[in-house]
Amino acid sequence: MRKRVLVRVLLGLLAAVVALALVGALLGIWAVRRSFPETSGELSLPELNSSVTVLRDEYGVPHVYADNAHDLFVAQGFTHAQDRFWEMDFRRHVTAGRTAELFGPDQVETDVYLRTMGWRHVAEQEYELLSPETRGHLDAYAAGVNAWLDGREGTEVSLEYGLLKVLNGGHEIEEWTPVDSLAWLKAMAWDLGGNMREETERAQLLNAGLTREQIGELYPAYPHEEHQPITDTDEHDQAGSEETAPSEADAQRAPDLPDDAVAAVAEVTEAAASLPEMLGPNSSPDLGSNSWVVGGEHTESGMPLLANDPHLGAAMPSTWYQIGLHCTELTEECPFDVSGFSFSGLPGVIIGQNESIAWGFTNLNPDVMDLYVEKLDGDGYVVDGETRPLETREETVRVAGGEDVDITVRSTHHGPLLSDTVAGADLAEIAEDPELEGADGGEYAVALQWTALQPGTTADSIFMLNRARNWEDFREAASQFSVPAQNLIYADDEGNIGYQAPGLVPVRGEGDGRYPAPGWDSDHDWEEEYLPSEELPSVYNPESGVIVTANQSVVDPDYEHMLTGDWDYGYRSQRINDLIAQAVEEGPVTAEDMSRIHMDSFHGGAAEVVPYLLEADVDGIAAEARAQLEDWDLHTEADSAGAAFYQATWRHLLPLLFDELDPYTMSGSSRGMYVVAQLVEDPESDWWRGTEADGREEVLAAAMDAAARELSELLGEDPADWRWGDLHTLTATHESFGTSGIGPVEWLFNRGPVESSGGSSIVNATGWDHTEGYAITAVPSMRMVVDLSDRDASTWVHLTGNSGHAFHPNYDDQLEPWSRGETLPFVVSEEAVREAAVDELVLTP
Repeated sequence: MRKRVLVRVLLGLLAAVVALALVGALLGIWAVRRSFPETSGELSLPELNSSVTVLRDEYGVPHVYADNAHDLFVAQGFTHAQDRFWEMDFRRHVTAGRTAELFGPDQVETDVYLRTMGWRHVAEQEYELLSPETRGHLDAYAAGVNAWLDGREGTEVSLEYGLLKVLNGGHEIEEWTPVDSLAWLKAMAWDLGGNMREETERAQLLNAGLTREQIGELYPAYPHEEHQPITDTDEHDQAGSEETAPSEADAQRAPDLPDDAVAAVAEVTEAAASLPEMLGPNSSPDLGSNSWVVGGEHTESGMPLLANDPHLGAAMPSTWYQIGLHCTELTEECPFDVSGFSFSGLPGVIIGQNESIAWGFTNLNPDVMDLYVEKLDGDGYVVDGETRPLETREETVRVAGGEDVDITVRSTHHGPLLSDTVAGADLAEIAEDPELEGADGGEYAVALQWTALQPGTTADSIFMLNRARNWEDFREAASQFSVPAQNLIYADDEGNIGYQAPGLVPVRGEGDGRYPAPGWDSDHDWEEEYLPSEELPSVYNPESGVIVTANQSVVDPDYEHMLTGDWDYGYRSQRINDLIAQAVEEGPVTAEDMSRIHMDSFHGGAAEVVPYLLEADVDGIAAEARAQLEDWDLHTEADSAGAAFYQATWRHLLPLLFDELDPYTMSGSSRGMYVVAQLVEDPESDWWRGTEADGREEVLAAAMDAAARELSELLGEDPADWRWGDLHTLTATHESFGTSGIGPVEWLFNRGPVESSGGSSIVNATGWDHTEGYAITAVPSMRMVVDLSDRDASTWVHLTGNSGHAFHPNYDDQLEPWSRGETLPFVVSEEAVREAAVDELVLTP
């Protein structure tokens, strides 16, 4: 009897557990779905002047149709907020240095660093500089965001707010402001900002005892003869003076600084590397992009084809949001008929096409960041023997679950003192060095001068690009694009193609920005005026009919201004040039050819190293593995055993070859590939004299031995069965909760893994970090091909999906197509948009 009672009790408990689990599941489904946007029917929006229609396709891509510009951007703000408000809210907390308000004391150090740089502070000043039209668009956008927020809170807005309530008791959502939009531009400028890490690395290497000649071997000049630059000097006019000729600029390089001072500067960069992943891996060598345009003389249609794929940190959701913004009638008051990729939180379209032109971006990456070692004197700092007062402002970092932190931000005329932050506190005192002219045992600090830390007009440029009708409009828009400096490619419906370098590029006195400079010597200051926009590289309808930009050198050695010495070394760009030349020869070039180029996985760096690996003496499993290289076609396809073994060998080669250096100094970047390609041809180089292996053949053999052992453990004992795709996978990771360490939370928000071909410095640039493993860390964040002969024949895809709501059908519906190299129809005409639409939402005043 008791046994039967026990069974009934157990069954009752089990039923209760099941019932509770079902209730929990139902509540969970309700909580997840309650934030999903309304995309059909009719909604009242008092901020509007007239009705607006929003059509969405099966991928959740909205096309907005409005009678006036005000309503157009109100509706864009409303639509962005519907799909991505948590992302927008998190972004504005990051850019304002307010993440500790969300996540508590662990974020204080990051917030102090960001407050010290002052992104939000600069954005507040920037708003006042913009044209009245731009301010109106920003205001309208903010009104649309706030109209959607009105009356919503917690999980009504997004699932993340429910989780945040569990973590810190909740978060009061603030209204959106135009400055919130502008501050995000600073984050993108940081992501694509400059050579701060390279500048610091060179200083560290000097301090470690390397000669400038040895450092030159690690940072060689760009190989113009091997890898074609974007422009030739003969292709564009230059109005500059001969005073900045390369020979004189070269003579001014590398200011002398004490070893202890330049080494200490490294901590500023280390602090920068700790910034949130939302900002992208700023130190990653794989941030960059590909873009190219092919003129109509080479294409099947007789009109240009334009392609773009920006390389950014992998994020969930994707950095991009696809949208179309259409005035129902194009007029001077409502001039927008533009579709493409936008940033949630910012009105307008960043990359895309309108009814007349198409454009794309890649990172120009001029040297726009300089570190200055400042000599302090009480409450001031020294310049040319005189003491100037430090500029100061007070900031309060509010902390969820902790006490507020008050800080004083100090700045020189160069910029904020990053060494004042908690992360860079050790920089506050730098030892005296008798070799430093002017050193007298005083206190030293480190300041950052950066073009993005002055108010600019990039927001004006975005709207000017969106309504540009021709090359002259395009160049005028580019002239207002302050930061981050980009390579802009262009094509129009008249058959023209072009390239324009925009952005603020400093003109220096002494030095060229490769090393930290002495702040107390004004000869090292930037000049008051930046390089004039008309002297930046520009090409219009080149004779070749082709323009390729992939972060390679923009100019040839004859260009008379110093842009930077830290280019990508051109493996991607040269491969694209070669593939286009082949397509032109076989001709005519089609949109399908452009998409195939996007997914090309040829490893140009491996081509120079593999012959030497085949000559090294190995046995056992390493010899079996090396056999996979004998017939390897140098393509890093997911099924390739040769690719798997080569990449593993590369991972183990770098620390053997550069065993005394910081592991990040030589990486899987194009620079690392170019340096190793030079070294394999020089067996007598001192770089082959390592502590674990000695001599070229021994080092190469040791790398293959280590690689074979690692892959045997990871992929099995038979090298023929190894696959690059089993190693090289992407988990799209949520920026704020995706690395929480709590399995169920990560399951809620992360997606993947998916495998991919490609790798670092390959056209399909799925970058990976050799110090961590083979997982994908940087990606082609989107792929786009625009056909100027038929606007609706264009194609696009981005990393994840348009929605930012976990479990929404459009949250990750592009991830698998992206991983396979597939694209989606990019329709823009109203007829094609209506045909593709599955939802129609009417917003009424």
